Amino acid sequence: MCGIVGYVNTGRDHNPEIIKTMMEKIHHRGPDQGGSYSDKVVSMGFRRLSIIDRSTYGNQPMFCEYDRFVMIFNGEIYNFQELKKDLIDKGHTFQSSADSEVVLHGYEQYGTEILQHLRGMFAFAIWDKVEEELFLARDPFGIKPLYYSEETSDGSFLFGSEIKSFLPYPKFTKAFNHDALQPFLTFQYSALKETFFKGVYKLLPGHYMLRKEGRTQTYRYWDIAYGETTGDLNTAIKEIKDAMSDSVRHHKISDVKVGSFLSGGIDSSYVTTLLKPEKTFSVGFGDYEGIFNETNIARDLSEKLNVENHRKLISADEFFAKVPTIQYHMDEPHANLSSVPLYFLSELASEHVTVVLSGEGADELFGGYDWYKISPEQKLYEKLPYTVRRAISRLSGKLPINRLTQFLTTGGQKVEKKFIGQAKVFSTKDALKVLKAPYQTERTPASILFSTYSKVSKANDSTKMQYTDIHHWLPGDILQKADKMSSAHSLELRVPFLDKKVMEVAQTLAPSLRTNGKDTKYALRQAAKSVMPDEWANRPKVGSPVPIRHWLRQKQYYDLVKRTLTSDMASEFFHTDELVRYLNEHYENKANHHRYIWTVYVFLQWYKVYFVQEHASSETVNNLSYA
Repeated sequence: MCGIVGYVNTGRDHNPEIIKTMMEKIHHRGPDQGGSYSDKVVSMGFRRLSIIDRSTYGNQPMFCEYDRFVMIFNGEIYNFQELKKDLIDKGHTFQSSADSEVVLHGYEQYGTEILQHLRGMFAFAIWDKVEEELFLARDPFGIKPLYYSEETSDGSFLFGSEIKSFLPYPKFTKAFNHDALQPFLTFQYSALKETFFKGVYKLLPGHYMLRKEGRTQTYRYWDIAYGETTGDLNTAIKEIKDAMSDSVRHHKISDVKVGSFLSGGIDSSYVTTLLKPEKTFSVGFGDYEGIFNETNIARDLSEKLNVENHRKLISADEFFAKVPTIQYHMDEPHANLSSVPLYFLSELASEHVTVVLSGEGADELFGGYDWYKISPEQKLYEKLPYTVRRAISRLSGKLPINRLTQFLTTGGQKVEKKFIGQAKVFSTKDALKVLKAPYQTERTPASILFSTYSKVSKANDSTKMQYTDIHHWLPGDILQKADKMSSAHSLELRVPFLDKKVMEVAQTLAPSLRTNGKDTKYALRQAAKSVMPDEWANRPKVGSPVPIRHWLRQKQYYDLVKRTLTSDMASEFFHTDELVRYLNEHYENKANHHRYIWTVYVFLQWYKVYFVQEHASSETVNNLSYA
């Protein structure tokens, strides 16, 4: 885990202090070493967290043997040893044992086709001194972030691991993106390609970009190809076991200590069982047992594996106090409540190890969400012609909301209309009700997801939902918080489920082996049973639940949140009387509005950090009142 940053500007004076200041903004991503390169066209900066080949030979920027190419690289290449052997056979000479040098020589040998050879997580930039061309690339799943922008008054092109690294660039124009807020209220994460900073974009997962002579071209180099050819359970179990064992074996390669995150669920438990680390790490909430605190379950599995378990119980005061810091590190507002316990979990792990393995991605690849299941009632209802169900849906939508009318309404809709991903907070109707006119937009969930659904238009419903989640929810929410919360503590987080070889198995599974009437992640659970107790393999999905709905019914936290929701800052964006109505109804236990309240609260805390404060930094944010 490292950090990269740079800018391209032909013919301008490249003050070396500028790139150093930009690098300092992402010091947390790589406290072990920093380096930079500048010529008359480009400046590139790098912060290193030393994982493989910790010697100075692994430092960056890295230069090829003929000095034509310069590279800065964030991530890990898990098949680097095999690739290195191939490149040596082709005549390449290596100076280090670092995986990053393999990418540089691979580009020298294969050009952009090197991306087809890489197995890992990455975001990198390679500068061609001769052609004066910049090559940017991001891994297939979007595990590592990469941003770019031309929102500069001097025509510079900026790129980097985090948006905050753009802020010190003297000619960067920081402006709020009005179109981003309404989709955020529904998705709970930044759902557009353009970020909350006007003119700052994400390079999409599985894409690369070339920039030359002031022009950029973007290309897709990888996508999922669902075959669904495996229908036999025993075949699926063997293929999953082989792929996961191989993935964990590659993911544990490191010259520093490797641990594992461990909750009570199957995903992290399976990874931990295969890894057998020296230490595992778990968090929960101190005043709660069961759903809000599974640390005892994690401890029990650790004892069975003869592994040392470290755990922390988080208080409500600690939780609320860290919200500004967390939003600072996220770069964009992020309302997934699990980002907060993940922040504390990463902090705990960083006290003992430098690398952790985690279970992200299993649900999206193997069918782990209840959304993917089709209930017996839905199957029966779908025997009616679609035109009949559509008419019933329209009629029931006009009736008071209850379980029956909700079933009839959604049951008559195509999946493309009713499914936007695992999180759906505000409906479009409710979002428009709370937002003031300047922040209302025509960027509806349907328009945002249209091109994604069009690529799997002939697939079955569960495949459509998984494909959509892998392209939106996974990189936009799950992996965003995984990268940002771990890097905040200079910790590298690796995700063995999100491996190209594992995906090759997952995309062949018949839908019934992913979700069926028996269970979610059906084939994965059966594979896990071969190496771990049934009790863990059969556990239902819980996620990382947070008792926020209870806290918002306690006066001290009700008052704290209300101060933010009724502030002048809030009134710029929202009809605050509507926000207070939601808050009061929740506080008085008349309704459960905690997700509406939290999503708005988080956005306002983020906006305070980046647009109200004069200069956002980790130091100023730590001293910021969360009220």
